[in-house]
Amino acid sequence: MDLERIINELEAGRSAFPDSFGSDYEGFRGNLEKALLYLLDAMFPTYSKYQSLEAGDDPRSYYLRMAYLHMQDAFRPLGSDQAEELSQRLIGRIPSVYSILLTDIMAGYKGDPAAKSPDEIILTYPGFIAIATHRIAHELYLMGRTLEARVMSEYAHRKTGIDIHPGASIGKSFFIDHGTGVVIGETTVIGENVKLYQHVTLGAKSFAAAPDGSLIKGIKRHPNIGNNVIIYAGATILGGDVTIGDNCVIGGNVWLTHSVGPGMTVTQRSIRTSPGNV
Repeated sequence: MDLERIINELEAGRSAFPDSFGSDYEGFRGNLEKALLYLLDAMFPTYSKYQSLEAGDDPRSYYLRMAYLHMQDAFRPLGSDQAEELSQRLIGRIPSVYSILLTDIMAGYKGDPAAKSPDEIILTYPGFIAIATHRIAHELYLMGRTLEARVMSEYAHRKTGIDIHPGASIGKSFFIDHGTGVVIGETTVIGENVKLYQHVTLGAKSFAAAPDGSLIKGIKRHPNIGNNVIIYAGATILGGDVTIGDNCVIGGNVWLTHSVGPGMTVTQRSIRTSPGNV
């Protein structure tokens, strides 16, 4: 076996792609995932998985320091000054993230009769894990660190089966019940007090292509969801030109590629019999 030839060909192929982080992708991903977990622990220290606190150390202080160190390690290839600046910016956004997450927790508790306490939402609901991760990853996305944001969001995707692109803009008091199979695309905009059930897709209708066949990036592809909207299991809403108005209810397994005015209830039957009125 000509291992040298195979290695050379692999290296030659890899050179066609930008490689900002050297060969240590596992270290890069591992540091971001650890930073994410420490940030979650800093917000909710009672539920921490980590028990290695030093005697007399304040839990929040410890978890924030650990998150900061792992963020710096993840950003290190960018240079020490930029690594420090980015890490500080993200840590500085955590109080705002925490404030919004408190509204998400209460939305889950009030919106699910099976939930006996807010603690149950934090400890056991995959939807909360996905939302909490998204809130942090979205801050990285807004800072222009899209790769790092995707690493965090994909961690939650693996853990929960809920796929929220970090670019999606989501208002407060957001709740995902059950959650498995939910997909929320990058340019989705969701208002306040919105509730989704399992297998909901907020996706793209089609993709614009350049003359060479490559897909055009950076355009609005995913729907806008208003305030106080409920979207039931299996519903699919597609298209960047689609808006679901405030106070709408979208029934289970509905397929929508057009806008819906405020206050409407949309079911499969209403779409079949009177498509102009939904």
